[in-house]
Amino acid sequence: MTDIESKVLTEDALRDISVAALRGLGLSADDARQAARVLVLAEMFGLGTHGVGRIISYGERLRIDGISARPNIAVETVAPAIVRVDGDNGVGPLVGMHALRAAMKAASETGIGLALARGSNHFGPVSPYCYFAAQEGFASLIGSNATTTIAPWGGREARLGNSPCGFGFPTPGGDPIILDMAVSVAARAKIRNAAAAGQPIPDTWATDKEGKPTTDANAALNGFLLPIGGHKGYGLALVVDLLAGLLSGAAYLTHVKSWVDNPEQPQDLGHYFLLIDTKRLGSSNWLSSRMNDFAEILHSTPPADAAAPVLLPGEIENRNLKRARQDGIRLNPTLLSELRTLGKGVSAAV
Repeated sequence: MTDIESKVLTEDALRDISVAALRGLGLSADDARQAARVLVLAEMFGLGTHGVGRIISYGERLRIDGISARPNIAVETVAPAIVRVDGDNGVGPLVGMHALRAAMKAASETGIGLALARGSNHFGPVSPYCYFAAQEGFASLIGSNATTTIAPWGGREARLGNSPCGFGFPTPGGDPIILDMAVSVAARAKIRNAAAAGQPIPDTWATDKEGKPTTDANAALNGFLLPIGGHKGYGLALVVDLLAGLLSGAAYLTHVKSWVDNPEQPQDLGHYFLLIDTKRLGSSNWLSSRMNDFAEILHSTPPADAAAPVLLPGEIENRNLKRARQDGIRLNPTLLSELRTLGKGVSAAV
């Protein structure tokens, strides 16, 4: 039985297919491998909306030069622990990996490292970067700004992006604790699904175009997403954009271009990668003992529902990753066919 019939792939097979697809879109072999690392891990985490399917949407902009297939990504050290990365409008996961490595290098040398990236695009989910950092012993705070979909608290016009942000903390010999979140209560995809099904939505998800909370999914699609925690989520969205957009030198707020409305124009998204070298703080045994105790205190919490025990952030993703490595990765056959078409005649190797 072929992969496309079974829709189940090994990690190596999905990586090769993804690298070949990116190379078919014009990326160099090394750049394609770096970008594919992020998207393949996202797929294995169970984050299909931000996994290898993103290669198709990236391709739409690569074909019209909205994204540069061969960027000249530059890393500038501006202080011992601070680096600035110019992504030159490259594919977001590629820029993200350059920034992550730069932050790791700075943190290895000084104990803490901050990489601020500009000139980038959608860089996938936050969790793969946090995972990669944790595997090397780094705690991380990572985020990106995004196209505007959220109105400032009390406003009725979108001025903020639904910016992803998160953190990661390593557990030597075990799974890291990872949080990956956006700043809205619900994703627009959930609202689109409700609209298609003719179902109402909670009035805490979004507002109509006048900025009033609504249960009408169609009205919400013409309005704005609501931030988590009301005005507190609005503040969090500001912090993410101040770090990722303003301080990095990238576009921010309404200066960010929409890849839907202006796919041929650079978005100039910004990202931040703040890493702490936990190896400077104590031995691996010291950290492992404390992290395991931390986890046990939370795991031992009596659950409100006996069928739903307390979990740590990233626990589901870590389980999905182990399952994918053991049982293979199940991929939509249409998507698999599209990826293979992009990579037809292209080798994943150099």
